[in-house]
Amino acid sequence: MSFTVAIVGRPNVGKSTLFNRLVGKKLALVDDTPGVTRDRRPGDAKLIDLKFTIIDTAGLEEAGPETLEGRMRAQTEAAVDDADLTLFVVDAKFGLTPLDKTFGELLRRSGKPVVLVANKSEARGSDAGFYDAYTLGLGEPVPISAEHGQGMIDLRDAIVEALGEERAFPEADDEAETNIDVRDSDFADEDENEPEYDETKPLRVAIIGRPNAGKSTLINRFLGEDRLLTGPEAGITRDSISVEWEWRGRTIKMFDTAGMRKKARVQEKLEKLSVADALRSIRFAETVVIVFDATIPFEKQDLQLVDLVLREGRAAVLAFNKWDLVEDTQAVLADLREKTERLLPQARGLRAVPISGQTGYGLDKLMQSIIDTDKVWNKRISTARLNRWLDGVQTQHPPPAVSGRRLKLKYMTQVKARPPAFMVSCTRPDALPESYVRYLINGLRADFDIPGVPIRMHFKAGENPFEGRKKKR
Repeated sequence: MSFTVAIVGRPNVGKSTLFNRLVGKKLALVDDTPGVTRDRRPGDAKLIDLKFTIIDTAGLEEAGPETLEGRMRAQTEAAVDDADLTLFVVDAKFGLTPLDKTFGELLRRSGKPVVLVANKSEARGSDAGFYDAYTLGLGEPVPISAEHGQGMIDLRDAIVEALGEERAFPEADDEAETNIDVRDSDFADEDENEPEYDETKPLRVAIIGRPNAGKSTLINRFLGEDRLLTGPEAGITRDSISVEWEWRGRTIKMFDTAGMRKKARVQEKLEKLSVADALRSIRFAETVVIVFDATIPFEKQDLQLVDLVLREGRAAVLAFNKWDLVEDTQAVLADLREKTERLLPQARGLRAVPISGQTGYGLDKLMQSIIDTDKVWNKRISTARLNRWLDGVQTQHPPPAVSGRRLKLKYMTQVKARPPAFMVSCTRPDALPESYVRYLINGLRADFDIPGVPIRMHFKAGENPFEGRKKKR
């Protein structure tokens, strides 16, 4: 992208709505409640013929640095420092407030180019608020409606004028189009001739867990900076925020998500939106790290989250966070591993790593577990090996006879990876008992080294070559 633009303003003036309008997707959560956005959210924006990086920010509020609002303001100020231009959004319908004037003064002193945006200008009675915006001393305001898409051409012209033609229209960069967006990208085609595992391919990882499990703190420790808003309060993260970094030369795109409570406790509309956003991140991730609180692990919600990830077909890794608060580490670790095997039998061999997002303990081991699990998730097995294995397991433990008729498994092949899925041709597939299906899946895990990822197994009846022929008398 050619340049970076930060959207700032007091709470509830329409910053996230404008962000969604510019990126062309509903990425940021939008609600009438003030203060929905808390973290910096980047996106790839297009405005007529302009292409740039846009950053949605939290609403500017006056508060002490130790408070949640104060930490949100620090994140916004960091976004302004990193940006080439700032869009200062005011509410033309409501009019200016003392808070608008205070932050307008701060932006004027920053020395960065500022475009004053008067949002909600389509509303009746908004003229007074629009003309009042001139008093901020930031130049002529641009009247727009982020909700309805009005005034976008004027906004484009104002951005070009503030930055200059050369800065706004740099030479085309062929690499600019290689960014992958988690919301609408499809996974690569998987066929029988898929190449070996690519160690250099970017990896998408989602971090999920119950509220206050330490997800944002963990990602900040990976990045080595306070990129995401953290604190002792539960439920700080609302949007699913993506960050990129490198681990041993490999690009990692990691998604921080909102904490997910029991469904019965989620009543507010805003929390429902946050959980829905987290679920979308799970569906489009490749590997999902479920963060447990090591001091209170294996709550019912933890188990349900792991089951959700496996049902979605994602590769799962368990991270027991807050390990620095555990006293008898050896005894606790042995207990956690026993419970992992006993309480999560649907994916035997799940990798579980004790970590501390606060101190950085175990993070390299966690990343190695993520890479190893992704390799297994992408694994392919040749048809010849599978059929030799199928003959062996049937000899050792033949399928049962149902209604006096023996079942026969004839042929087996892997139809896809990510996760591994197999097709077995057999007689009377509907009669095959679940116990024998589990026997086959557990045998695949053990004999082909496929631990900790979901395995799909489908059965179909072989074609009858005489079906449809008329019976001869």
